[in-house]
Amino acid sequence: MNTKKTLQLVAMILLVVVAAALSYNPISKSIKLGLDLQGGLHVVLQAVETPGGPEVTREQILQVQSVMEQRVNGLGVTEPIIQPQGNNRLVIELPGVQNPEEAINLIGRTALLTFRTADGTVVVEGKDLKKAKEALSPRNNQPEVLLEMTAEGTKKFADATQANVGKQIGIFLDNDLLQNPRVNEPILTGQASITGYSNLEEARNIAMLLNSGALPVKMEIVEKRTVGPTLGADSLEKSKIAGMIGIGLIFAFMVAYYRLPGVVAVISLVLYSVIVLGALTLLKATLTLPGIAGFLLSIGMAVDANVIIYERLKEELRRGKTLRVAIEDGFNRAMHPVVDSNVTSLIAVAVLFFLGHGTIKGFAVTLGIGVLASLFTAITFTHYLLRLTHSSGLFNNSKLYGA
Repeated sequence: MNTKKTLQLVAMILLVVVAAALSYNPISKSIKLGLDLQGGLHVVLQAVETPGGPEVTREQILQVQSVMEQRVNGLGVTEPIIQPQGNNRLVIELPGVQNPEEAINLIGRTALLTFRTADGTVVVEGKDLKKAKEALSPRNNQPEVLLEMTAEGTKKFADATQANVGKQIGIFLDNDLLQNPRVNEPILTGQASITGYSNLEEARNIAMLLNSGALPVKMEIVEKRTVGPTLGADSLEKSKIAGMIGIGLIFAFMVAYYRLPGVVAVISLVLYSVIVLGALTLLKATLTLPGIAGFLLSIGMAVDANVIIYERLKEELRRGKTLRVAIEDGFNRAMHPVVDSNVTSLIAVAVLFFLGHGTIKGFAVTLGIGVLASLFTAITFTHYLLRLTHSSGLFNNSKLYGA
């Protein structure tokens, strides 16, 4: 028995086990769950063309996407998905939304701000607004929205207030009257405030709408679907059970059929799982049901790589080669088919990632990370462990290797 190699083998196995045990809680708590796993809101917006008006372009949809991203960011949603669908639709998924109706109201509004005189003349528009911010008034501690005009807006606002002293100038949002204050004196600084809100949250939502600006094209909600947290949790639980059953069956098959190499494969797959889930955590990826499917598929590919290697190993042993030579030759002969199959998979992953959207990209990312981790564990780590098992002197019977 080679004591040094035996200690290395034991240390390596313990290292994998300890790494898996210590990383379980941090990884499980850090991975963000998608809409289908934690519940949330799914909304599809469609551009509406006006009769005789210009055709809706993809550029306008991309502008709407930018505006919606600003609005959704203000909701504090974790990892929202906002993506174009075709040339006239926008898909929005908001995982973990606590108040779907509030979110739908915020998404559906166009946020067109105008200041109008009593006769309906527009004197200041939303484009003249530089910034809007919610605050508590230092005078009475009531919520308000502070407005700061651009240089051009400041001039327009000054002219309008000078011409309407003693009269009212209405503040409209999407043709809805927010305030109708009386102008007591000219406002020359370009700074004003809107008051009359019931709470600071209401003022914050208005400020967010004003900052996001008007949509370049009218959008209508054509589909909205709420996924409850209970349904999401049920999907996640079923996925966990299915995954554990599938992985358990794989482990049992590998050990029963390939014996000692099967045990080595199980240890490699444990390390593989830690690497993949750890990489997803570091990338701050959002895990969805397609992502879980990609992970499980990549496990199957990792097992397939081990099967190819072990079959080559058994062939070398049947040819009468010594165990050490059979291990080396088996890996060398299996190298090309394993690398080729994984490279073709990576090409498919690249196509899905660059041409797909949303959950398809999530599937591609998970599968791609899994393929790369599979190459490392199958070619490098598994090879290293098999060398240690032979070098330790404890497992030199070829029957232990399935011969």
